[in-house]
Amino acid sequence: MQKKVARLNIEHYRKLLIHETDESKRQAILRLLAEEEARLASFEANEPKQKRH
Repeated sequence: MQKKVARLNIEHYRKLLIHETDESKRQAILRLLAEEEARLASFEANEPKQKRH
């Protein structure tokens, strides 16, 4: 569930960046985006690897 929330947040922040022109707001969104991408990477790194058959 946490991975899904992280993915949705990343998608949301990327959409916000498309239309945001205020540089201070863009920087805040970029920081949030980077944090969420790191969070998702952490979830994916810590999940068990599936066995290949």
